Amino acid sequence: MHTTASDGRLSPAELVARAAAAGLTTISVTDHDTVAAIADVTAIAKTVQIRVVAGIEVTAVDAGRDVHMLGYFFDPLSTTLAVVLERQRALRLDRVREIAAKLLSLRMPIDVESVLLASAARPGSSVGRPQVARELVKAGYVTTVQQAFDLWLASGRPAFIERTGPSPADVVETIHAAGGIVSMAHPGVTKRDTLIAPLVERGMDAIEVYHSDHTPEDVQVYRNLATRLGVLVSGGSDFHGDDPTSAEASPVARATADKTVGRPAKNPSRLLRSLLGSVMLPPDAFAALEHRALSIRRE
Repeated sequence: MHTTASDGRLSPAELVARAAAAGLTTISVTDHDTVAAIADVTAIAKTVQIRVVAGIEVTAVDAGRDVHMLGYFFDPLSTTLAVVLERQRALRLDRVREIAAKLLSLRMPIDVESVLLASAARPGSSVGRPQVARELVKAGYVTTVQQAFDLWLASGRPAFIERTGPSPADVVETIHAAGGIVSMAHPGVTKRDTLIAPLVERGMDAIEVYHSDHTPEDVQVYRNLATRLGVLVSGGSDFHGDDPTSAEASPVARATADKTVGRPAKNPSRLLRSLLGSVMLPPDAFAALEHRALSIRRE
């Protein structure tokens, strides 16, 4: 789950309220490259008897491509982790500036200063392409955030700027040093399966099998892979909040936006990201993750 500390649309209080309304009893906020919301979410969640597991989604880079790595059960106050995240957020700011400059060269100026100022007003928060995409919608260049990515911001599109950052193996080491476990996020989306076995050899603890973008076939493939490699499984909705543009919430509009760039329609399961409780991790799988984290802290 994500909050306004990164690219989510709900504040910690709003997110907890939605989780409570959905009947959730255990949640984890995994904001991108920041732990800024964990303390607030944890404090608020206690008032409604919801357990919060410390989480994060760290953007690693391999061969110029993003590989999202999930950390759970770690110490949010870890100084080792703090150093890495501070560097990550600085790289994110640099990238946003470069993307804005690229858009300006394409005669598509956006109000990048408002994005940077909003980040500065929230110490420890992070920014990235989703905020840029929302500015493109506000400026009228595109009608949806998804269209902004498809036409301009995704890899291979005119305003794409390659990311720099730590390797996936470096992230595994950092999260372990902070006392947590590491899972590769949404492998069915990332499509970098060749990285999984080497990362398991480097200590990666789990694969995210259950995810709102995964088809039933994806779930089966990655559950089998986890069994074969002898690692645990994780899962989550990747909830970012409701999208305010009806076009983004509409499967028809999504399909239309995809046809605009000559691509097939997106997997409709992506819409599950806005439905809390649509993706659940089996209790035994959760217990195994927690046990693994306890083992790491004892080492």
